[in-house]
Parts: sequence; C-alpha cells; structure tokens
Amino acid sequence: MGEVDPAFIQAQEHRPKPEITRAEGIPVIDLSIISSPFSNLDNDQALGGLVEEIGNACKNWGFFQVINHGVPLAKRHNIEKVSREFFDQPLEEKRKVRRNEGRVLGYYDTEHTKNVRDWKEVFDLNVQDPTAVPASYKPDDEELTKWFNQWPEYPNDLREVCEEYAKEMEKLACKLMELIALSLGLPKDKFHGFFKEQTSCIRLNHYPPCPVPDLALGVGRHKDAMALTILAQDDVGGLEVKRKTDGEWLWVKPTPNAYIINVGDIIQVWSNDIYESVEHRAMVNSEKERFSIPYFLSPAHHTKVQPLEELINQQNPAKYKPYNWGKFLVTRKRSNFQKLDVENIQIYHFKIPESELAEKSD
Repeated sequence: MGEVDPAFIQAQEHRPKPEITRAEGIPVIDLSIISSPFSNLDNDQALGGLVEEIGNACKNWGFFQVINHGVPLAKRHNIEKVSREFFDQPLEEKRKVRRNEGRVLGYYDTEHTKNVRDWKEVFDLNVQDPTAVPASYKPDDEELTKWFNQWPEYPNDLREVCEEYAKEMEKLACKLMELIALSLGLPKDKFHGFFKEQTSCIRLNHYPPCPVPDLALGVGRHKDAMALTILAQDDVGGLEVKRKTDGEWLWVKPTPNAYIINVGDIIQVWSNDIYESVEHRAMVNSEKERFSIPYFLSPAHHTKVQPLEELINQQNPAKYKPYNWGKFLVTRKRSNFQKLDVENIQIYHFKIPESELAEKSD
C-alpha cells in the first residue's frame, strides 16, 4: 500500500473513534481509517477500534453497513444507470440473454402473472469470465466446465461498466476480509489465497411495483451461501434482517451511498460458528420500483470449506465436515432449472452432531 505519512498516523492517534450509529439496529461503520491513500493495516494505530467494531457486528448481527468505503460514487452511479436501462427494455429484448441449463448466467424473470409469490427480475454475471467450475454436482465427477457471461446488445456499455464496478467490489471485499481475519485473531491475509480463482458474481435486481405487496416477496427468507455479500440498495429500500437476539424482522433503512455487508455461510463455517450467517429477505413496494446490486464474494471452485485450524482445538472441535465449494455451487445452480425432490443443499447438512462433538471434547 506504499509508505505511510507519519503525520497521518499522528493525526489518527488523536482522531475520535467513529461512532456506530444505528439504522434500524444494524451497525453503520466508518471505514475512512483504511480508505485513505495513506492508510496501512500494519501500521495504522487506530485500527484496533475498527477491527473490534467489525467483529462485534459480525458476531452480534451478521450484518452491518459501511460508509466512507472508498468506492468511487461515479462507479456506483454508472452501474445503477445501466441496470435501469437494461430492465427498462421490452421483455423480449431482455430474454435474448435469458439464462438456462446450458448458460447459467444472464437474465431471469419470475413471470409475475403466474407466480405472485416472487416479484422480481435479475441479471447475473460472474466477476471472472469465464469461471471454472465442476461439470456436475456428482461427487465422483472430476471434470470441469466453464461458465461464460452473456452480454446484451443494449446498453452497449453494460459490460464495461459492470467490469469496472467489479474491480471496485474486489478491492472493498479484500479490505473487509482482512478486517474480519484480524477480528478473528488471524493474519490479515489469511483469506487471500481462497479467492485467486474466485467464483464471485454480481446480480442486478429489479423489483417492479407490486399491486399485492402483502402476498409477494422480492426474495423469500434465506441465508447467503457465499463468503461475503456487499449490497448496494437504492433509496426505496426493502431489505429486512432477522435479529439474532429475538428473531424479529428489522427493516434496514437505506443510508445514502453506504454498502450493506453480510456474513455468508462460508465465513460461518470457516469461523466454526463464531460468526453466523443470518436470515434476510427482500420486501416489495406497491407504488415504487426498487433496484439493488449485490456482489457475492465466493472462493475458487476447488476450495475445501471447513473450520480453520487456528480456530479449533480439543475444547472447541470442528463443528462442520469439509465440503467442496464448487460442488456445492453447482448443486445450488442446478435448482434454478430443475425441481428437486429434496431440500436444496445447505451448510447444516455438513454439521457434526452435538453427540459427536461431546465425544471429541471429552
């Protein structure tokens, strides 16, 4: 990150610790300490307070918002603009890049007249194009395949804008994963190696006005299977988070130019349940359309997801069996195109029973 200006360090020593304000209970955390061109995670003496805030938010909420995050506002405005332009097109134009079993990335709509429970349309793209993944969900199949992005003819700058935005998301995700590593007592670069051949993706979401909002959800209650989600939502809002302390659903009030961050299932497993992936959902609006853009940080397909060795011991044994992320991801994608006879794959399918854990700790 370059040399650190001594004057900057001195100024930070006397800088008041940023207050955590509340947006319907969700912590709002100021990242200006690490977003300055003079910042350095090794030398910034004001870092301890920020790491503590991140750790508390991950442990107590599984969600937080970040401000002064360093993502140029113009890059965010650009992707919001092309997203609106894409979704404003006639349905037949959008469906020219519709996803299917052969091309799993692209446009998808829920055909609102047939399924009032789901009320949205999306456009999916992968950060790494193409992205290598297992060819099938079968455990003994070692063949690989590649997923390619589909790009529409209009807006003609959508690809360029999305690729530029993805670079900014990667930088922010790297900062956040370093802070999360430090909050777990790990080296700041602990997670770097997992994402060198990432399977991360970006989704453009559009929720049209819904005439029966009480009967529909933009997205039903769920947890994110990935490592980390970075969400940009507009000023309409609609995200609701299930509070860990009492199970109440809280509406996340939009904070201008902020990003909403949530811990995913992979971090829950890596941390051996120190941090928990939390249920959330998206509500629809009867009068206004809503747009949001999540970035899902995901590791390489060959990653073996399991509790980190540094966080387990005789008294605190691993609570999950290892699983292959690529196979997990392909199984999840399969459910987009086939009606499954069983529940879709979840991390609790790899949870080690309490009886076995008790035996290990004896």
